[in-house]
Amino acid sequence: MALYVIGHKNPDTDSVASAIAFADLLNKWKKGSEAVPAAQGKLAPETEFVLKKFGCKAPEIVEDAAGKKIALVDHSDLAQAPANLDKAEILYVIDHHKLGDVTTPNPLEMWVMPVGCTCTVLKAMYDFAGVKISKKIAGIMLCAILSDTVMFKSVTCTKADKQACKDLAKIAGVKKMMDLGMEMFTVKSAVTGASMKDLVFRDYKDFNMSGKKVGIGQLEVIDLSLLDKVKDGLFEEITKVKSEGRHSVFLLLTDIMKEGSEMLIVSDDPKVVEKAFGVKATGRSVWLDKVMSRKKQVVPNFEKAFA
Repeated sequence: MALYVIGHKNPDTDSVASAIAFADLLNKWKKGSEAVPAAQGKLAPETEFVLKKFGCKAPEIVEDAAGKKIALVDHSDLAQAPANLDKAEILYVIDHHKLGDVTTPNPLEMWVMPVGCTCTVLKAMYDFAGVKISKKIAGIMLCAILSDTVMFKSVTCTKADKQACKDLAKIAGVKKMMDLGMEMFTVKSAVTGASMKDLVFRDYKDFNMSGKKVGIGQLEVIDLSLLDKVKDGLFEEITKVKSEGRHSVFLLLTDIMKEGSEMLIVSDDPKVVEKAFGVKATGRSVWLDKVMSRKKQVVPNFEKAFA
């Protein structure tokens, strides 16, 4: 029976690359494994670019876990997991976030590390298993780490992430990592032709914060001015998303060169923004200097503010 390796909803490059890499590792490391990489939905433009650049096939789409063997990568929250996870057998969790609310009736194998990217965890796993990483797998893992750490600018970036990138770049034959990173973020910054819904959900996650459903999305661009023409549309879209039973929806518009984020706000209680960041929300957005990581700088602050 196949084991489906699957990342979180609204897949980003790390969730897709880690699914492909972990399936590859399992099939080479664990005898009898039939691991299949999967994704929960349409791939983002950056991810499509990365897979094409290194010649990797896109994973199949799996959004229902019922009756399947499952390995979760890049998440352990039910809100981000496939439907009917309670009717699946979870065998692995590989992640770099805080532990979520996924539970299992049986023991499982977990690799969770405080690093900037799940692919950094997987690099350690390949090394532990003594399994060689192929050139194309190394390439997509390298891109995932560069993406998740915003080319090492994010506060989530660790020495382990930087070392993994050096090792993976050598395997992949990439001589100029930062040039590759800029190629990726140029693709990621493109908004022409994309619907407002696609942009909002390009990198979006729902969270349970003290019983309140809170959505937090993020768009990372090389220059915030690229979003000037779509900000009104983005605000209208997150207002719609909020009306679908959420207490709040926040959308981070992250400028990777200025190293900060403008956060669009739609909330039943805008005061939570001031509680979380010490900045009063008098309009529909606030500027958060040096805030680039949803995982480490935004979610924990809001969790405290909602408590």
